[in-house]
Amino acid sequence: MNKTELLNRFSRDAEERVVLARALDQLDRAQNRSIPSATQFLSPAQRAALEPLLAASGRPRHLFHGGYEGAERTVCVFLPDWQEPEDWMPEDELAALEAAFPPTGAELTHRNLLGGLMGIGLTRERVGDILVRETAAQIVCLKEAAPIILSQFDQAGRYRLRLREIALADLSPAPAEVKLIHDTVAALRLDAVLASGFSLARSKAADAVAGGRVSLNHRECLKQDKPVEEGDVLTCRGLGKCVVRSVGGQSRKGRIIIEIERYL
Repeated sequence: MNKTELLNRFSRDAEERVVLARALDQLDRAQNRSIPSATQFLSPAQRAALEPLLAASGRPRHLFHGGYEGAERTVCVFLPDWQEPEDWMPEDELAALEAAFPPTGAELTHRNLLGGLMGIGLTRERVGDILVRETAAQIVCLKEAAPIILSQFDQAGRYRLRLREIALADLSPAPAEVKLIHDTVAALRLDAVLASGFSLARSKAADAVAGGRVSLNHRECLKQDKPVEEGDVLTCRGLGKCVVRSVGGQSRKGRIIIEIERYL
């Protein structure tokens, strides 16, 4: 398939088409100029949209990286034939910054910090994860955006910030807080597993799916009976995320035993 055919097949809307088209441009650059080439930051949903397109393109050499292992927002790096994934240096594309703020009474949130970054003219695609701590936040960004942030980002909310660049290796994401849920379901369908993961009535879970609030593996899903498998990620707007960690056998009553991790 050519570029237009790929975009027609895999884009769900105009916004997604732009993201995928830009990724294909970077792929062409890596292949035609024989140099590594990266996209801007992708959300989990954008990454999920890109992966089937790459599979249909013959699985070109690429990797996803967000500055640290387990990052939510990542860039997709396309590699030339001569370069192995382990030889690519994240520092070529990404930077990490620390923004310190007053320790007493400060209540800076991810939203405050992101709003401040957008306020200096940055687009969301140039900023990766923002890791908020008690007295400082760590910001992952595109390397070319780091000088702008260092020179212009001096306030978030009503708090003054002190910025400095740090090594990507010094990023310290907090361990995820999860609740392990053991339950049984009559069938491995989206509404049933969603109800179990978020302690909802089955009817409420079905309403959430029908209302477009639920994503399966970061892709919006409106089918209440969509099959769910081990390893699948379920997100519900307003409730958070849960992951199906295991699917076991049947209980004495013939129900399917499942284990779910709900992120708190």
